[in-house]
Amino acid sequence: MATIVISGASRGIGLELVRQHAAQGDRVFALCRAPDKAEALCALSDASNGLVSSHAADVTNDASMRAAAAETGGAAIDILYSVAGVTGTIKPELESADWAVFDEAIEIMLKGPLRTLHAFLPQLGKGSRMINFSSQIGASFWPYGGFYAYAAAKAGLNRMMRSVSIDLRPRGVIIGLVHPGYVQTDMGGPNAEITPEESATGVRTLAENWPIEKSGDFMKWTGEPHSW
Repeated sequence: MATIVISGASRGIGLELVRQHAAQGDRVFALCRAPDKAEALCALSDASNGLVSSHAADVTNDASMRAAAAETGGAAIDILYSVAGVTGTIKPELESADWAVFDEAIEIMLKGPLRTLHAFLPQLGKGSRMINFSSQIGASFWPYGGFYAYAAAKAGLNRMMRSVSIDLRPRGVIIGLVHPGYVQTDMGGPNAEITPEESATGVRTLAENWPIEKSGDFMKWTGEPHSW
């Protein structure tokens, strides 16, 4: 039985990762901002025979993340998923920008994963994996405009976590960056290419087998390398 921590666990791919890990007998600590309002997560937890517990955690707040980590009781973590994200403004912001929306994207998707790492680092040891949800939109070859805040946050996440992977390599902690696909979630919309189940299955398989030699790499949910 592996010990799993998942941020952004109340919906979409995060919720599906909770479901899949619990189904194979893993102990899952599911983090989200308002567990009492996360009906699907609560139902999953109630039916899990103690394998799943939900915990309040706001990735924009250091104290909140430390408190969430404390609720795990210091358990050694096998996989830490950093899933929490927002879309930000989609349209080009050439003449003006909604800085509140921009700042929220940076707080959640760039600073948020580092806050998550800070909170749970004492529980990560040799062979532990932190899997960060990035996006193809953060890659330099992305051929479209718009998504300024989202693209900036994901590109920054990739570079930051590459540095983290180098610094944690002596401890044997593995850092992964993954594009989960274009997924039928609240963010991706109903016409996206794949289901949360498909995405989570691919990401989970990657996470469970990510070797130290590929720490810091950016991968597709299919297991293929993703160009930056």
